[in-house]
This record gives sequence, C-alpha cells and structure tokens, in this order.
Amino acid sequence: MTAVLAVDLGKTGCRAVLWTGPDSPGHPVREVPGAPGLAEADGVTAAVAAVTAAASLGDGLSSALPAGRLDTVCVGAAGAAADPSAARSLAELLLDALPTDEVAVTSDAVTAHAGALGGGAGVVLAAGTGAVTVGIGEDGTFARVDGWGPWLGDEGSGAWIGRAGLRAALRSHDGRGPATSLARAAADRFGDLDRLPATVGHSANQARLTASFAPLVAGAAADGDAVATGIMRDAAAALAEAVVAAARGIGGTDPLPVALTGGLIGIGAPLLDPFADLLRSSGLPLRVTPALGDPLHGARLLALDSAGPHEPLVIRVHRTAVPPP
Repeated sequence: MTAVLAVDLGKTGCRAVLWTGPDSPGHPVREVPGAPGLAEADGVTAAVAAVTAAASLGDGLSSALPAGRLDTVCVGAAGAAADPSAARSLAELLLDALPTDEVAVTSDAVTAHAGALGGGAGVVLAAGTGAVTVGIGEDGTFARVDGWGPWLGDEGSGAWIGRAGLRAALRSHDGRGPATSLARAAADRFGDLDRLPATVGHSANQARLTASFAPLVAGAAADGDAVATGIMRDAAAALAEAVVAAARGIGGTDPLPVALTGGLIGIGAPLLDPFADLLRSSGLPLRVTPALGDPLHGARLLALDSAGPHEPLVIRVHRTAVPPP
C-alpha cells in the first residue's frame, strides 16, 4: 500500500487529496487560499503555509494514514518553472513539515499536463489566474510557452482579462475610452472607482484580485458589451498563440491532442469560441480533446512514476533517515 499526498498549489487556491492505495478513491479534497507564486518575494514561505494547511485534510493527516506516514508528496506549484531553486527550497521545507520520506515539487503546468494527457504527447493549456502552455512530444521533446507571471506574461489569463477589464472601466470612467458596462461592474465589485488603484495596490495578491473580475468581463461580453467582447477575443488570441507555439516546439504530424485545464476554462463561450476558431485557422494538425484528469491526478501520477518523460522537470528530495515514531 502506498500513501500519496497530491497537491495543486495555484495562485488562487491550494488543493490536496490523499490516496492510500491503487484502488483508493482518495480522501475528499481540501482547498485553502493559494500563494502568489514561488518566484515572488516570500513565495516559498507562503507556499509552505498553504500546502501544510491543505494537508491537514480535515480531521488530521496522520489519522488517515496506514502507518501514520506518507510514502511521498508531490506538489505542482505555480512559479516552480520560473524559479527551480525556490522549488527545491519548498521541497526541503515540506520534507521537514510533513510526515513523509519523499517530496517532489514541479510546476503546476507539468502536473496539469500529466493529468490531462496521462503523460502522453500533446499540448496542455493551463489557464487560471495565470496561464502557461506545456507541450511534450512523443520523443520527450519539451516546450513551455508563457507562464511568465502577471507583470511580464500570463497573457490571456484570468488576471490578464481582469486587469484589461479594470483598465477599460477606468478609461470609461475618465471619459478617455468608450462607454462600457464594465465601469458599473467594477464599481459594484470594488466600490468607488477613484479608489480602485489603491484597492488593487494594497491587495496581498494582486493577480488573484484582478482575476476575480474576469468572470464579470466574460459576462459583459456574453451580454453584448463591445469593449468586453474585444477583451475576450484578445485573450483568446493570446492563448491560441501560446498553444500553436508549443505545438510547433514539439513537432509531429499526426493530429496532436490539445487539452484545456484550469479555472478559466469555465468562463465559457466568450473565450472558448474565438479560441477554437483561431486554432482551426492555424493550419496545424491540432485536436482539442477532453482532459483525462486534473492536476491532482497528474501529481499522483508523477509521485508514483519517476521514469516518465516529465521526470527531468521534477525536483525530488528524500529523507536520509526515518525518524522514530
């Protein structure tokens, strides 16, 4: 029997699930607030707090384990690809904080890819608060596109859409831009627009705060707001460009599966319809396919498999001596 704790650590939320055997359905997922990303200031400290909080699993982790210990923990963390040294620090700190003999840390995009395509070839777009696209070819060729964070990248992400929507709201408020229902939506969500920069600036997680406005932008687009519709089309174009770039990076001529994961996918037709149209017009043999599993399934897969094509992207640390019970 192998006890595995799989963790999906994003910028908005952190989820954990415990499996105690090959046929285990898994203990119910616990979700707590996420962390701003490993590459951010104090990102490792925030990540440790989030993972340990999620790992409590309600009544306590140890009580659910066959021998009071985990065999391995695998964390897919936002920012791990941008700062591998921070990912290693997180793994080492979690090895001390959790009752386990092994911790593996990789990018949340890698666990999303493993879960969505079962480790097979293809492209996975992981779009939530941030956005990153990962491609893995049949020969193990790896391509990563974007995921550069809310200030330099993550184009088309929830934070990107929300920020564009808030900028449009302020332009309308000033009389510099066209009238848009986003101005009223922003005021209803955040209060006085004259204080909006302070509201965003004082937030401990600005990307998460701006991403919370993305569903309202999508809603305005669905209702026919021209400004919101333009923002959603621009977001779709950015995401489609990332998928095409990743597909070109790994090559292949057969129809290449493209799986979509992440909370942003639930935003619906205002984003997904133009995205699908752009993929069809790319000229590449791409086939959008349902995801086989989520990042938690991917983290479980990587926890148990150290020989697959994802392994070069995984940082593993082991306890040299097991402490007495």
